[in-house]
Amino acid sequence: MTFKTDIEIAREAKKRPIQEIGAKLGIPSEHLLPFGHDKAKVSQEFVADARGRKRGKLILVTAINPTPAGEGKTTTTVGLGDGLNAIGKNAAICIREASLGPNFGMKGGAAGGGYAQVVPMEDMNLHFTGDFHAITSAHNLLSAMIDNHIYWGNELEIDERRITWRRVMDMNDRALRDMVVSLGGVSNGFARQTGFDITVASEVMAILCLAADLEDLQNRLGDIVIAYRRDKTPIYCRDIGAEGAMTVLLKDAMQPNLVQTLENNPAFVHGGPFANIAHGCNSVVATQTALGLADYVVTEAGFGADLGAEKFFNIKCRKAGLTPSVAVIVATVRAMKMNGGVAKADLGAENVEAVQKGCPNLGRHVENVKSFGVPVVVAINHFHSDTDAEVDAVKEYVASLGAEAILCRHWAQGSAGIAELATRVAEIADGDRAQFAPLYGDDMPLFEKIETVARRIYRADEVLADGKIRSQLKEWETAGYGHLPICMAKTQYSFTTDPNRRGAPVNHSVPVREVRLAAGAGFIVVICGEIMTMPGLPRKPAAQSIRFNEEGLIEGLF
Repeated sequence: MTFKTDIEIAREAKKRPIQEIGAKLGIPSEHLLPFGHDKAKVSQEFVADARGRKRGKLILVTAINPTPAGEGKTTTTVGLGDGLNAIGKNAAICIREASLGPNFGMKGGAAGGGYAQVVPMEDMNLHFTGDFHAITSAHNLLSAMIDNHIYWGNELEIDERRITWRRVMDMNDRALRDMVVSLGGVSNGFARQTGFDITVASEVMAILCLAADLEDLQNRLGDIVIAYRRDKTPIYCRDIGAEGAMTVLLKDAMQPNLVQTLENNPAFVHGGPFANIAHGCNSVVATQTALGLADYVVTEAGFGADLGAEKFFNIKCRKAGLTPSVAVIVATVRAMKMNGGVAKADLGAENVEAVQKGCPNLGRHVENVKSFGVPVVVAINHFHSDTDAEVDAVKEYVASLGAEAILCRHWAQGSAGIAELATRVAEIADGDRAQFAPLYGDDMPLFEKIETVARRIYRADEVLADGKIRSQLKEWETAGYGHLPICMAKTQYSFTTDPNRRGAPVNHSVPVREVRLAAGAGFIVVICGEIMTMPGLPRKPAAQSIRFNEEGLIEGLF
């Protein structure tokens, strides 16, 4: 059986002018700032007005732990948005922007797939409207101003050993994780150890995605703790005087991007924090704008529900006052078989026993999402190799948990293949069954918050953290940061910190390697296991296959 590739399907899209897409949501053309004919930013003035209107129903799409077999979370998000519109609902989609790091590494693009895509796909995966470049520039402006301040006398008495602000770039480059800067003599400043993170791990990225408007953005940027003095008192971004210029650089980036699906339905694509090292959700501005314009808003949270959904609930919903109506957990038969011990090369053969053996991973995610008081529906993202018996095994397992699993064929059929899920999701959302509540309260001590996530979401027995980390958490509590939520940074492939442990393991430990205060974003980053905030490229990066062909079209971007 021959299938068209995602990029071939995207190129055949019959796109409508972006003004027509905006009109579907009632956005006047004068409030669309076009980037070509098929994408635009929505003006700050219109965003402020839209966020004060009605509130649509918020639908979260999340997934099981990712496997090499593929799950299709973004594809399902886009397909569900199209499906809701196809059954007569007024729906919009909210997803994140793509980072160049994984595009040229191994993960590929972030625009969906098959006949459930957001377009223009190539633009979205390559620079898009320049938001990530603005975030990178704003972040590194602060970095430059810190070292410049030290060079010109260090009036703030920054302890160069306690500078916490690193540099960023939107690319995977392991050589930059740890480095020494300012070598070469007196004219280059004072040598010190630092490093780079990937842009999606930047606190500036998190701030942009959580800020309400430009004023809130500037205040949050000013709140960034950049370093400490010898007496351990903090020094803030506003002490350096960088927050104003950073906000100016981010002015356009704060405006949500509007594009369209293959079926010409509106999609907001804005912000891009990773869920394994940041909070993994699109911007609050885009989500709240969509909720003011559409009756149903479908959004996603990165990676599996143990990361993206947990942070969506505990960080984004808490900070923005959002209440999700229903959650869709995406799973595939192929992924169940991999969790059941089947090698990737053997996934094409029917193996009901392996499906049943792998289902506990899905079950753990269903239980976890339900624990937030949010109704759950499972979307079985169909692959052509799936058999009826395997699909039935997943449905039966989910039914045993008191939930419902629906087979979806949106990759191959677009909205027609996901109409059943769209109808059911709308029914649940309209029934107002959700009784949403975060997993822990603001007043809980920081280390107990970490333990709560580790035990209730990961099913760990204990959290391993040395005295230095525990003392640091106590110091932040004393300084007035104890009310902040925690943002777990760990491998996306497992409930544990070992990426090779599939399924639903119990009786494991969660080692905490480092904690970072993101005072401007408003959370504590907890780095676990071997997770890196600057990824590396694989042995054979996708970049080796990306090029122009003889027709001048891009090849290798997926």
